Amino acid sequence: MLRPLSATSWNYSTAAHLLNRAGFGGLPGEIEKLAAVSPGEAVASLVDFQKIPDNADPPPAWAKPDPERVEKVKNLLRMRKENDDSTKTPEQKREFYDKQREMVQQYRREEYQDIQGMRYDWLKRMATTSRPFQEKLTLFWHGHFATSVAKVKEPYFMWLQIDTFRRKGTGNWLDLLEAVATDPAMLIWLDQALSRRQHPNENFARESMELFTLGEGHYTEKDVTEAARAMTGWSLDRIHEQYVYRERLHDDGVKTILGKVGNFDGRDVLEIIVQQPQAARFITKKLWQFFASDNPSDKLIDAMADEFRSGGNNFAPFLKTMLASEEFYAADVMHTQIKSPVQWLVNSVRLLQRNMLPPIVSTQMTRTLGQDLLAPPNVKGWDGGLSWITTNTLLARYNQAAILVMGRGNLGAEGDKAAKKRIAERANQAANMLRPANVSDIISDSERGDKAKVMATLEKQFIQSQLTEAHRQVLRDYLEPLNELTDQDIRHAIRLLMSTPEYQVT
Repeated sequence: MLRPLSATSWNYSTAAHLLNRAGFGGLPGEIEKLAAVSPGEAVASLVDFQKIPDNADPPPAWAKPDPERVEKVKNLLRMRKENDDSTKTPEQKREFYDKQREMVQQYRREEYQDIQGMRYDWLKRMATTSRPFQEKLTLFWHGHFATSVAKVKEPYFMWLQIDTFRRKGTGNWLDLLEAVATDPAMLIWLDQALSRRQHPNENFARESMELFTLGEGHYTEKDVTEAARAMTGWSLDRIHEQYVYRERLHDDGVKTILGKVGNFDGRDVLEIIVQQPQAARFITKKLWQFFASDNPSDKLIDAMADEFRSGGNNFAPFLKTMLASEEFYAADVMHTQIKSPVQWLVNSVRLLQRNMLPPIVSTQMTRTLGQDLLAPPNVKGWDGGLSWITTNTLLARYNQAAILVMGRGNLGAEGDKAAKKRIAERANQAANMLRPANVSDIISDSERGDKAKVMATLEKQFIQSQLTEAHRQVLRDYLEPLNELTDQDIRHAIRLLMSTPEYQVT
């Protein structure tokens, strides 16, 4: 198992597959460049992204602890104390509460704007990055350690967590687990910051085993309660916006966890978990399901777990082996994965060679398709796979293809709440003011006279294979009656291709 793909099997199609799965797709020139080197070199050029200069924009100004936060809290406490003065009249107290409410509302508006900006910046970064694998892996970790701004609230904490995934995503399993466990967003999301030795909170301990490392059936309720005791003391300094260990909150008694006995702390728990053979099986299977296919065989899972453990539980060497393996390029893996909404949008923007659409349009697109970045639906993250395609979301993909190509269309999004509906309406207005895609770089003037070449070029660019004969005939029936193909004719042809089943998979 996991034998490297031979050089004789490496070609345009397999190189395109690698770029699609380990990134967000590539243009024909990028694919051909990758196909010109060996499979191992191609994989290394993506996984070893630290060797590539990062072309990302600098972090937003707010992505750091607020130096004025302490003073703001002191002022608010002082105002509250003054307002509790018995000499204050009811009118004066109401005035204070009105002022306080306005301060909170303004703060929430700023939070919303920052989160929307962060979503857009990430989408734009995925579309333009010089390190596509870094962003694709970061997206995996975001879904694996699913944390939502709906509860975390603080934009800085969400930014900090995503940055942790970027920095540590190809590193050591134990180091990443500890970084996530002491991450402010996670401390809030799973209530670890509320845990005390008198009343240990079990949420993070439970999800660490069930969702992050082992899976159901590989731990007991006793393991959860004992791990929760060991993790007490991991807390959050909200004033300085950072993790803090509070020894007085830690339960320093003897615990029994997964057969081990000792006076364990949180780090010890994670070490014990990572030592379990199931931990390697669990995380390598999750990585395979994200990058390759849904149902790896037990034999393949065992091979991947052995490879991961032999590499010291470090992700980079394992990922290189996985992405270069024969199994990764098997017929039942290639062109079988339904694109996630984020993959669909970023891939489409790249293939159309246009800029990411305005923030309100881009974020509304992925939300309408079922993937709202920074707000997974629950602690399990997004289900993925077939769940991405419903009658409504498939129609939304067709409508959004029209927006991307033609510069107009209907996002088809109306929220239940008035605020969501207003956002959807503004997004639709913005979508219908876009410029259409520039197709001159896709179909040259010399190709327009040969409709067979036009079809071949579109297939090569947008699906890296051939449409089924039935879908080719639909495209052929559209093109054949036309005389000289205009830009608008080409756009309509691209929109038709983007509405085929073949375009929804990668």
